[in-house]
Amino acid sequence: MKKILHDKQSSDFQTWKLLDDHQKKIAATSIKGHFRNETNRLEYTWLEWENFIVDISKNRIDREGFDLLLELAKEAGLKDAIEAQFTGAKINYTEKRAVLHTALRSPDNSPILVDGSNIVPELRATQEKMYAFCDKVISGDWKGYTGKSITHVVNIGIGGSDLGPAVVVEALAHYENHLNIRFISNVEGDHHSEALKGLNPETTLFVIVSKTFTTQETISNANSIRSWFLNQAPKDAISKHFVAVSTNTKKTIAFGIAIENTFSMKDWVGGRFSLWSTVGLTICLAVGPKHFRDLLEGAGKMDLHFRKTPFEKNIPLVLALLSIWYNNFWNAESEAIIPYTQYLRSLPAYLQQGIMESNGKSIGRNGKSLNYQTGTIIWGAPGTNAQHAFFQLIHQGTKLIPADFIGFKKSLKGNSEHQNKLLSNFIAQTEALMNGKTKDQVKIELDASGIDYNEQEKLTPFKVFEGNKPTNTILIDKLTPSSLGKLIALYEHKIFVQGVIWNIHSYDQWGVELGKQLANKILDEIEGKNSYPHDPSTLKLLSKI
Repeated sequence: MKKILHDKQSSDFQTWKLLDDHQKKIAATSIKGHFRNETNRLEYTWLEWENFIVDISKNRIDREGFDLLLELAKEAGLKDAIEAQFTGAKINYTEKRAVLHTALRSPDNSPILVDGSNIVPELRATQEKMYAFCDKVISGDWKGYTGKSITHVVNIGIGGSDLGPAVVVEALAHYENHLNIRFISNVEGDHHSEALKGLNPETTLFVIVSKTFTTQETISNANSIRSWFLNQAPKDAISKHFVAVSTNTKKTIAFGIAIENTFSMKDWVGGRFSLWSTVGLTICLAVGPKHFRDLLEGAGKMDLHFRKTPFEKNIPLVLALLSIWYNNFWNAESEAIIPYTQYLRSLPAYLQQGIMESNGKSIGRNGKSLNYQTGTIIWGAPGTNAQHAFFQLIHQGTKLIPADFIGFKKSLKGNSEHQNKLLSNFIAQTEALMNGKTKDQVKIELDASGIDYNEQEKLTPFKVFEGNKPTNTILIDKLTPSSLGKLIALYEHKIFVQGVIWNIHSYDQWGVELGKQLANKILDEIEGKNSYPHDPSTLKLLSKI
């Protein structure tokens, strides 16, 4: 921790002040202006690695600003921080934990020490146990209480125990096997009633994912589903239809889950980074161990790229620095994530948790309030749908909204006609956001349309596009388990870099706890068990329930 803990506000860094001055100096220069000024612009704004191309050239930054951002990363001690994470230092300082989701996808068996013990042998044994279980279910060898094979799997979890598996299962639908996968997360009874519709208890497997086996939403849903199941099956059938991902074997056994059907978790894997662990059991069931291994392998390759690549060509690092550039020096409060594939329609929601839960902090590592903005508001939707929805705001609104465009060269189903149309929109939108449309261009178009002069004068202001809207383009060959692993790991490392530079603890989430604590008290009141003092608004709301 000593290597990455400092008493400074990041805004006290000399480079931070230089960046602030530089932003003022180039604020009036458009992205097109930077292209005119820098004939070699693509040399430093074009990053190519394996099957990834990342084009950052359409940004409001020049070479001097880019170099200053790289210097900021050095001044913040990022190199040492990266090594601290990968080697098991307890960088989750407030919970005294290592942060080692990267260990789960390490390409070899090199020792990784936590509290002096090598975690790799147990890690590999747990993975093999998971793979063997999944093979048994997928092959049909795992039988339910009436001797029938499993046809449906229901994942019961919330937060990282739901979002991660759900987004990956959805993203890899092209690679799924015969198992029908469903997810139950919200404590709302209507939600889990809908998810249970049409299920046959004889052929359904339930995966309960809760580290402590006490998460209110997850255990409430699990208990309700257990009751539903026991209305149709004997009690001893639970062990054939319920498995758990948890550390609390006492509670899983009490629930009726066999000890051999409980898959362990470790406290050095945070919930929102846990899909790579046994939390990914449902992913592994959906696509099989081979594709799950490919997912891990892809993420592991991105880990090596992040750890070993020089800063100026390091994809997660560069994207993180650009995010800081807009957040802290241009006062941009949000970023749009726009994947040009329907398979990744839930990626923005998944990244909301990863980014906003990690870096939504106002206290620095030194325990003092920060005097600068951290975190970014993440939102988005798949293209081309998004073009017919919120793109109006990005193109002609008053807000500065940097956007990541994520696309794939090849269609999974081989429909080149549709893929060509998709990619034409993918490329055209970034060009349109940069170039905009001038008043003169509008007038030429209106002249050609035959509209009279007076009507032209009225319409012209509404058809002008300012342009100069920043975008990053991430172009990948094909959506495979491996490339998806790389993409998700890319954003994980981006989160880490931002946290180091902002000098915050990215891996705790104390802000999630307060609402949970109050909810337990209010539940007592709703159920008539107790009463507590509240503000007038809350009291009136309670009186209406």
